[in-house]
Amino acid sequence: MGIVAGLDSSPDFTRIVVCDTDTGAVLRQGYAPHPVEGRPSDIDPQAWLLSLGEAAGGGLLEGVQAIGVSAQQNALIALDAQGNTVRPAMAGGDKRAQVAAADLVDALGGRGAWAQAVGCVPQAAQPVTKLRWLAKNEPENAQRTAVLLQAHDWLVWQLLGRPVRRTTDRGGASGTGYWSAATGGYRPDLVELALGHQAVLPEVIGPADAAGTTPEGLLISAGTGETMAAAFGLGIGLGDAVVSLGASGSVMAVHPEALADQSGMITSLADATGMHLPVVTTLNAVRALRGTAELLGLPDLESLSELAMKSTPGSHGLVLLPYLEGERTPNLPHTAGTLSGLRRESMKPEHLARAAFEGMLCGLADALDVLRGRGVEVRRIFLLGPAAELPAVQVAAPSLFGAQVVVPQPADYAAIGAARQAAWALGVSQGTVDPRTPPAWQGAAAQVLEPGEDLAVGQAVRQQFTAVREQTHPGAFHS
Repeated sequence: MGIVAGLDSSPDFTRIVVCDTDTGAVLRQGYAPHPVEGRPSDIDPQAWLLSLGEAAGGGLLEGVQAIGVSAQQNALIALDAQGNTVRPAMAGGDKRAQVAAADLVDALGGRGAWAQAVGCVPQAAQPVTKLRWLAKNEPENAQRTAVLLQAHDWLVWQLLGRPVRRTTDRGGASGTGYWSAATGGYRPDLVELALGHQAVLPEVIGPADAAGTTPEGLLISAGTGETMAAAFGLGIGLGDAVVSLGASGSVMAVHPEALADQSGMITSLADATGMHLPVVTTLNAVRALRGTAELLGLPDLESLSELAMKSTPGSHGLVLLPYLEGERTPNLPHTAGTLSGLRRESMKPEHLARAAFEGMLCGLADALDVLRGRGVEVRRIFLLGPAAELPAVQVAAPSLFGAQVVVPQPADYAAIGAARQAAWALGVSQGTVDPRTPPAWQGAAAQVLEPGEDLAVGQAVRQQFTAVREQTHPGAFHS
């Protein structure tokens, strides 16, 4: 038996899990908030190291043989030729580069050109778009920029003592906007298009490769982004999809090849195992539920769920298109939400509450269909986020999604995925694990929900939702 650690440096905190290499059982855990207030767009990456040190205190890492690193995706760290930060890191969720994203789309010849080049269309949060913003708004800093890293790349580099060699993994690289999951190579011309000149990019190493060894002999694995680490921690494989319920929603699935989507609805990411993670995002998920709860004067989502359970499937004819912040899937950036089917008998709070849940889930089912339409097999769906525990979600999701739904128990899946990667790299270095096959850890404890006899009812609800969507936004998925 060996012991490995996985650390997850999110935008707000660092979590560390220490795991058994054979079973994945969590032996010890550590936690520390980042020493910054709120979620600033610019942050000194040293704060991540301070948080890591605090989370690892008290001998947490005693006996650990290897560490895997997961971190927030899309955070950009620009270094000068001497390895010093040019400016504070631009955080993963930074949205100030929206104009820069549009500029880049036009500069390469449209959304289809980007999808073909790197499997995704520039969004405000992506590193390639941040580079464009930097060139336009801080030209002196842009000129000094010589090396580009993301959060997990920078942390791995720091743990190894800042060696000359800088590395990343396929998963992290695939979200940059200048690396193609289809070809497995960088597009330096896109860096130059955005930044105005070339920059040194980290070497992309394999899923089971080690980034290096610390002077103390501690192996550090490749590291990856939070999304890829969480998928690895959950143990999803071919036939599995993950639906994440945040303020916005996302659907991703494991697929054997990269997908180039000319519409830009699919972002073609790589995973942490050598496979691919096509992702479809909706702008409205739990924010639609919160808005409905506020409208009805309810204190929380639990109360909204309880009220919705007093209605029946189909919400007495009420249909809510939950496009409250515009929408990305379908691509309707300037639209608004729609409430249809108002009749005297349907104008009751419980029916509106149920329509909010059904509208959110139907929007995510549309996103699932985008993947299914491109040949992605979906037999089982993992449902993540606090809202996944709500009865109104669980009673409707299996029939609306048309598949078995798995609701894992809450856990630090990104940190667990990082630890699993560390165990893989450690086993390969010792000659005890196949580099093509990650260690088979115990699956996450979960609640399993089947569509059963409600499948036909759920499909009728979806047909009603689709009819309203097509009437309100005809051809939205074909434009």
